[in-house]
Amino acid sequence: MTNLLDQVWSAIDPQRLRQTLMEMVDIYSPSGKEEDIQLYLEERLAAAGIPVRRQEVEDERFNLVATMGQGEPSLYLVGHVDTVAAWDIDEYAAVEEWGIVRGLGSADMKGGCAAMVEAWLALATLPEEQRPALGLLLVVGEEENGDGSARFLQDQQPEWVVIGEPTSMLPAFNHFGYMEVVLITQGRRTHSSLPELGHNAIESMLRVLLQVEASALFERESPNLVHSIREMSSARAGFVVPDRCEALIDLHLSPDVHPTEVRFELEQIFDDARRTIKDLDLEVRFDFEAGGYQLKLDNPLMKILEAVCPRLNLPLEFVPFRSHSDGNLFYQAGSKPMILGPGSLEVAHTAAEQTSLAEVEAAARIYVALALG
Repeated sequence: MTNLLDQVWSAIDPQRLRQTLMEMVDIYSPSGKEEDIQLYLEERLAAAGIPVRRQEVEDERFNLVATMGQGEPSLYLVGHVDTVAAWDIDEYAAVEEWGIVRGLGSADMKGGCAAMVEAWLALATLPEEQRPALGLLLVVGEEENGDGSARFLQDQQPEWVVIGEPTSMLPAFNHFGYMEVVLITQGRRTHSSLPELGHNAIESMLRVLLQVEASALFERESPNLVHSIREMSSARAGFVVPDRCEALIDLHLSPDVHPTEVRFELEQIFDDARRTIKDLDLEVRFDFEAGGYQLKLDNPLMKILEAVCPRLNLPLEFVPFRSHSDGNLFYQAGSKPMILGPGSLEVAHTAAEQTSLAEVEAAARIYVALALG
């Protein structure tokens, strides 16, 4: 395998890889508007003679699927091409300086996608009889509801998937679970100068959130549950006391915590709030739940990483992937997902998002090694 690996590694083209990444970041592709970047990637692969299949998700939205080798692949490289909305529509494009590429999606996860495409182009230089049984899946919609991966999983569930989310090139065989909780408080609208005649839905919501924060479940020092109040909005109908307020809470659960346990405790907290907060009218929705997972380290991918990472001067440290990803969906469907990609989660979704070309190239080499192994 070593000679074959060196042969394919020599086919990795850093300049081509850089071009792919820069051009991907330059294409604005927020969730729901991924057609342009999928057309670009389809053309990029087709130009190298690689057959690519479109898998329709909805009108003008499709995944890209490619396979090589003999038989149905047991391993797929999986990347999502969509990003969150731009923080500044005039400043989302790629900028490179000293080997660092900045721009929307550079870490989450166009760096990982570019590395997978480059790995695929390098593997495609092998004679057909030497190519591994491998799949490539470039999906839409991960930043919203995962509808791209969900569509793929309707048809097949590969044994292993490698997802190129930003992990600073540290492999994650453990993955946090995720929940979205929506809170809605109702009030009574009156003129803003007469608040005593109304009931302020924002004040009710703040009291609920303070009660949630004070509960033992939400201790900041706890490694088992990470939460963030992501959004809060109210009725905006002039100079009045607001009669409605809505808040969205993200919860990330350590791999050994099940969402049903957290939901039960939250329901108790909200029941207590209804009893103790005067005139509280509270609606609670649990809009999304996905449990985490823990994969055993005694597995085929781990053995390959142990052999290859020292050659690339990459550490083998293991930390759970703390965010939600399509890995949750693949695991629920019966696949075993490993998360490994360039860039860091700390800068994803921020104006400081960036990744290094060195990490992106290292990712391409790791993906090749996993494919050949």
